[in-house]
Amino acid sequence: MSTPTIGVLALQGDVREHLAALAAEGADAVPVRRPEELAAVDGLVLPGGESTTIAKLAARFGLMEPLRAAVRSGLPVYGSCAGMVLLADRLLDAPADQETVGGLDVTVRRNAFGRQVDSFESTVRLGEATVPAVFIRAPWVEEAGPQVEVLGRVVGGAGDGKIVAVRQGSLLATSFHPELTGDRRVHALFVEIVREARGRRSGAVAGEERSSS
Repeated sequence: MSTPTIGVLALQGDVREHLAALAAEGADAVPVRRPEELAAVDGLVLPGGESTTIAKLAARFGLMEPLRAAVRSGLPVYGSCAGMVLLADRLLDAPADQETVGGLDVTVRRNAFGRQVDSFESTVRLGEATVPAVFIRAPWVEEAGPQVEVLGRVVGGAGDGKIVAVRQGSLLATSFHPELTGDRRVHALFVEIVREARGRRSGAVAGEERSSS
């Protein structure tokens, strides 16, 4: 199987850490700053950082509408922390003018776990396993739509039971930062999502070519 090309939106945030984790899971990981770079990838990571800053920079670089179009077209996208905020269709505790890419049928509360000084490490139940998780000014999911699969919840502490990992089709989001822990299971899952989506696209193209010949 050929290597998938996965971009990391490189406007602000944990870009290098995501690039390293994706490369370790067998992807060709590349930074994305321009629409033509976005058009060349099989999947995209929206990294942690400051969601309002990333949104403003995306608009300034002419990326916001291409990002929305890519999500609508089925491009696999993984958002961590601020990336989860950017993928959400609905936000709580957000500035009135905050834009999102959207596509994920969830209501997300920004900075739900508190301010920067309230950042912490915890454990998240992800399916049948538990993974270490770093939360930095992290959001959580208040409400998930019927097509959204809840993948992970916080185990213990003040946030016990809060939804912090979700998936809707080819969209994946976590409140926490797996790129900072050395545990690559979330990145491995996303690389597999990208491979599956690329396989479906290749199959569809082959089918079209056979029907037109």
